[in-house]
Amino acid sequence: QVRLVESGGGLVQAGGSLRLSCAASGSIFNDMGWYRQAPGKQREWIATITSSGRTNYADSVKGRFTISRDFSKNTVYLQMNSLKPEDTAVYYCNFVRGFNSWGQGTQVTVSS
Repeated sequence: QVRLVESGGGLVQAGGSLRLSCAASGSIFNDMGWYRQAPGKQREWIATITSSGRTNYADSVKGRFTISRDFSKNTVYLQMNSLKPEDTAVYYCNFVRGFNSWGQGTQVTVSS
């Protein structure tokens, strides 16, 4: 199991930006994803970066969010721009495949 620690969340006004980080205790040379869970809803996938660097996004965040990573730091990032109140959620990262445990997530709250 690789331990994942998300950080960078906070309270931001609509239209603002945040950069989330996900620090891994082991190698991230794999397909990595960001997910989020809003109150009362199931966790949903929002972005993936493959081992070769290809990225894919959910329609709800396409054009506003950017996933990236730094292999030397075993860290995955999520740059979030033009934030909307509906982006309010706890954000998690994890390997796209396999059964790695989830981290504690980081809370993002967007006020209108």
